Amino acid sequence: MPPATPLGRSLADSYRTVAVPTGRTGLGQLRAFVGPGFLVAVGYMDPGNWATDIAGGSAFGYALLSVVLLSNLMAIMLQALSVRLGIGAGLDLAQACRARYPRAVTLALWMLAEIAIVACDLAEVLGTAIALKLLFGLPLAWGVVLTALDVFLILALQRFGFRTLEAVIIALLAVIAACFAFELFHAQPSVTGMLGGLIPTTSIVTDPARLYLAIGILGATVMPHNLYLHSSIVQTRAFCDKRAALTWATVDSTVALGLAFFINAAILVLAAATFHLGGRTDVAEIDKAYRLLSPMLGVGAASVVFAVALLASGQNSTVTGTLAGQIVMEGFLDLKLPIWLRRLVTRLLAIVPAVLVVGAAGDAGATRLLVLSQVVLSLQLPFAVVPLVVFTGSRRLMGDLTAPRWLQALAWAIAAVIIALNATLLWGML
Repeated sequence: MPPATPLGRSLADSYRTVAVPTGRTGLGQLRAFVGPGFLVAVGYMDPGNWATDIAGGSAFGYALLSVVLLSNLMAIMLQALSVRLGIGAGLDLAQACRARYPRAVTLALWMLAEIAIVACDLAEVLGTAIALKLLFGLPLAWGVVLTALDVFLILALQRFGFRTLEAVIIALLAVIAACFAFELFHAQPSVTGMLGGLIPTTSIVTDPARLYLAIGILGATVMPHNLYLHSSIVQTRAFCDKRAALTWATVDSTVALGLAFFINAAILVLAAATFHLGGRTDVAEIDKAYRLLSPMLGVGAASVVFAVALLASGQNSTVTGTLAGQIVMEGFLDLKLPIWLRRLVTRLLAIVPAVLVVGAAGDAGATRLLVLSQVVLSLQLPFAVVPLVVFTGSRRLMGDLTAPRWLQALAWAIAAVIIALNATLLWGML
């Protein structure tokens, strides 16, 4: 099993900085490992999810709830593999690719990972800008430009250590969850409708409109950059027992992604219960949803609560997107840039197309770009998932923590589903 040292430490400044108590079991151990899963869960509820879930719930009611559930189950499995790679091999996914693949393949995978990060950042930029417009009346184009200042937020948080960063993220997640609990309480969705929506139907694949949104939901839920991120940040724990670390880190990840499922499902259910059942099947823009929520629910605060959750979501995603970008560049290229420069470059690559689209097509164009960014993410998924499954199934790399055969079979099945859905989408678009 190759050591991590020749490739450098993943996130060297934070590597093994969080102490793990050695004499405790149960909750004492778990407490030390809580955090990385929630940073990863942020990516599963970013503004890109909002656009696809609102459009899906408004147009098709509860029907695509099954896609949210299946996507989340896939995410739980793939993130568990990322944890296994980081703990078992001591490498993040980008480092493992650089160690095991030829230079040309490594560069190609790096470029694809960067495209995924820019697509994700694009969703964060547009989501934050839309929230600023809804709450403060700031023009969308100016809100997009203002998001460049997010880099200073990252710098400020990282000065206080990785544990503080995790605490801020978890606090913002709690705000988002509370906001949607408030919305659902007033929307009073149909329990029967929700249970029925959790059962997949063939129309999801046969109807091109449903398939496009379903793949957008998949891309918004199972994010390629999160696989790189999780395999790195799990190494912030100073553990001694790898097998115990794998157990507790997997529990952390599964619980956090359970919260992500609640929030993603809540967005779609809110759109279904409010807009679809109210006859407004055309609500596909976040700002339109904001304007209609209060009058249709009959609750004055509903729209403001919705926008607050959106702003918290955008700011949360900014933090994790920055970390993922740093991990990908350092892991694939062994190139270390100052964090502010890395963040600024990534954000500018997202800001330019956002400003152009907003200027040319207005607010509706911004939401269409949000959905498209999630489809792009889905198309990038196989190029992260396949190496992950290969590496975690390699005894030479993983040693005693090699994924068991049943887990490998399940992971390959998930990879096959993702590839098949993407192929179907591409065929339909062509």
